[in-house]
Amino acid sequence: MRILHLTWEYPPVMYGGLGRHVHALANAQAANGHDVAVITQAPNSAAPARVPWGSTGPVRVLRATIDPTTHDPRDLLAHVAEMECEFTGHGNALLGDWQPDAIHAHDWMVAHAAVALRKRCGAPLTATIHATEAGRNRGWVHTDLSTSIHAIEWWLANTSDAVITCSRTMREEVHTLFGVDSVHVVPNGIELADWQRPEFETARISAENADAHPLIAYTGRVEWEKGVQTLLSAMPALRRAHPGIRLLVAGRGSYLDDAQRQAAHLGLDGSVRFLGWVSEEDLRAIVAAADLAVAPSLYEPFGLVALEAAAIGTPLVVSRSGGLAEFADDDQRALTFTPGDADSLVDAVTRALADPRATHERAERAREAVLADYDWRDLARLTTEVYADSRANRGTGPDDPRHQQADARGALVPPQFDAPPGRLLDVPQ
Repeated sequence: MRILHLTWEYPPVMYGGLGRHVHALANAQAANGHDVAVITQAPNSAAPARVPWGSTGPVRVLRATIDPTTHDPRDLLAHVAEMECEFTGHGNALLGDWQPDAIHAHDWMVAHAAVALRKRCGAPLTATIHATEAGRNRGWVHTDLSTSIHAIEWWLANTSDAVITCSRTMREEVHTLFGVDSVHVVPNGIELADWQRPEFETARISAENADAHPLIAYTGRVEWEKGVQTLLSAMPALRRAHPGIRLLVAGRGSYLDDAQRQAAHLGLDGSVRFLGWVSEEDLRAIVAAADLAVAPSLYEPFGLVALEAAAIGTPLVVSRSGGLAEFADDDQRALTFTPGDADSLVDAVTRALADPRATHERAERAREAVLADYDWRDLARLTTEVYADSRANRGTGPDDPRHQQADARGALVPPQFDAPPGRLLDVPQ
């Protein structure tokens, strides 16, 4: 099968988990014998390289350069519009001698380009909704920008021939927000070979924190929805029970300054270390050296950090949010707490530290689940099965009702709102 992915984030342009997801999926599909191409951004001042280039492997990657001087860098929709024009141009050039059997769009920022290329070549369009604007904004769509993004998300979900989400929770969210009834759930995966304990680096991290008992880790973007503020709020109580406790925060994001101010206000100097961006090797070492990895998300479509910690064997404490709660499996693989509730987090961490044997057993079950259910080669196969179903469901000709339904989807346009819709989801505030 010939597969074309469109994504605004792809190594080395990386902001969060989406780029890692598409990179792993595309390479796993290629390893499964498919002919795979990716259209994405090239590093520039608007989308800088954040990780090493790495290898594109057997995947053909077309990188579009977006000129940041043509628009106000603060105007997200202008940047996306120019990016999609470039993506469409690269796609049209590709289609001159290569016709995909499936087009796969990853989130709203590539919706227009994906729909235009579907019209050009007739290949069915699959969209993965990795997250939603309402979810990222505490359940609210209350600004003109958020309203525009929400409208494009609705359009992408409804005009696509198939929709994928990474968790059952996200499937329900897509149904609630966009009215889409048929949604396939294909979870994120993990490159198991990458997530092994780097013994030398782990020993270094342990030595640097030799006075920390216990050592806990938060890894990932430092954004409001990731809930690091809940973890910081829990630290004074945890420090009273465990005077030597230390939290390592590895990551950066728009909420980092707020988190650092909160830690200072709570007098957590020495108990919290903000490490900023760290290399992949150091990230694995931090997780491996920790006694617990904590994922306190308020909104979490999947929770890749849980897979990473589980793969490396580190016990987990996670919020009962989205994909994290699903992976925790009713506390069989990780202890859970109420999102946004610092007291509940304190209780979960205390329980984990008080019973090392049970905590170790949960970590073992979590690792076994990762090995059994989250290999990218298997998830790539499930994804290509979605493509095949979408091709079959387009019907055989103009008189086929399935073909007519596909045409009706293709004719949809983004909705217009007279005012921002307001609160659409119940997300912890």
